[in-house]
Amino acid sequence: MTKLLDFPFIVSALVFVVLLGSARIGVWCRKRPWRLKEDVNIVLGASLTLLGLIIGFTFSMAVSRYDQRKNYEEAEANAIGTEYVRADLLPAADTARVRVLLKDYLDQRILFYQTRNERKLREINASTAQLQNELWSVVQAAAAARPTPVLALVVSGMNDVLNSQGYTQAAWWNRIPVSAWGLMAAIAICCNLLIGYATRQVEAKAIWLLVLPLLVSISFFLIGDIDSPRGGVIRVRPQNLVSVSQSWH
Repeated sequence: MTKLLDFPFIVSALVFVVLLGSARIGVWCRKRPWRLKEDVNIVLGASLTLLGLIIGFTFSMAVSRYDQRKNYEEAEANAIGTEYVRADLLPAADTARVRVLLKDYLDQRILFYQTRNERKLREINASTAQLQNELWSVVQAAAAARPTPVLALVVSGMNDVLNSQGYTQAAWWNRIPVSAWGLMAAIAICCNLLIGYATRQVEAKAIWLLVLPLLVSISFFLIGDIDSPRGGVIRVRPQNLVSVSQSWH
């Protein structure tokens, strides 16, 4: 299910088909002899209100997660850029080594934001972990040889670099729960069933039955697009990381 949510176009199309089918089932139910006519519009109005609230809350959840990913990208760029400058406090040989590793590390972090291929992503994560170990080993060795407050500042900066990557990864894993998607879908299906049931004019059925499925599917697409870190159109661009890389070159 989580993999499917990375393709908002497919989710939107499936939602549209399911909701349109639900509306048609509602029309069919109205033709049965056991149809219920009383207070249908009241129930329909309450259901649509609830659906609007749930979609609004879910959209707010998606936007907050998107903003979080943007903020951590900025924080990661700042941490890497700061550590690059602090590398001057290390011995000359260690300074050159740390800066070369930071450049490679920054390239991997940019690729992390840009790639959509799962196999490539695994390679990037493996390279990132290896570079982190090498960076920490260089800084740790220098600090152990000369345990001074100045080198402690470099160690602290490297700790920020490593932590910022972890915060970023956690933010990318923080998605809208599948249960929230299921709740929205269930309420949307009920609303379309009621709309089909409440439709009275035969000649208007074809038009009115398309309206809510179309609007809800667009809403699902927008929420899924914002919530998916790698799928869809709206994604976090590594603008700050790219800016740091350009300043180094």
